Amino acid sequence: MEITINILIIGATGATGKLLVNQLLQNKHEVKAFVRSDKKFSKEIINNKNLDIITSTILDISDEELEKHTEGCDVIVSTLGHNLNFIGMFGNPRRLVADSIERLCKVIEKKRINKPVKMILMNTVGCKNEDLKEKISFSERCVFFLLRYLLPPHSDNEKAANYLRTSIAQNYQNIEWVTLRPDSLINDKNISPYTTHPSPIHSLFNPGKTSRINVAHFISDLISDETIWSKWKGKMPVIYNKED
Repeated sequence: MEITINILIIGATGATGKLLVNQLLQNKHEVKAFVRSDKKFSKEIINNKNLDIITSTILDISDEELEKHTEGCDVIVSTLGHNLNFIGMFGNPRRLVADSIERLCKVIEKKRINKPVKMILMNTVGCKNEDLKEKISFSERCVFFLLRYLLPPHSDNEKAANYLRTSIAQNYQNIEWVTLRPDSLINDKNISPYTTHPSPIHSLFNPGKTSRINVAHFISDLISDETIWSKWKGKMPVIYNKED
């Protein structure tokens, strides 16, 4: 017997978010999606009885509204990201991901008793897991230093990941988390074999590839498979398409 899971997604109309919504609905889960517009969803998705669309953002609604929308959620997933244009990269809000994650966590911790919520953050392999003291070359450190100070989305991703790794891990009792780090994202129509690792196995100058549909599939597995969740809970797995 399949168990229905209540899932809230932010960034649901992004390239990966749409694939995740589709997979979760196929698995008969209850999905609540925060979107700026539902026009990127197909009519079939919009009309699915298990999908509740909220045309707003986490940063634009009141605490009372956010508490209402998170009530009863088993899982919160962020596939949120900055638009790859000038305004999206350098305009406000510069802490789009980090502030959204922090606000969600504070609401969850305030309201939830006994049953923890799973928080899954889709991030990037460019963010190091400082708990593992991941080593990178001098040239890679130089590149990431420049990205951190010249490219706001990279800094935002780092702040979001570090918030879960430090503040949530140490101070919050009702949230369990996983930060997923894909490498160079590509589009594939079908799920293919992939591998997951505690740390990157490729370098910045010799990157691996990760299809968005595989990212969505792994997130779906994290949500529904307790063995997989237990393996990666409190960690920052890296995902790659399996190499031939």
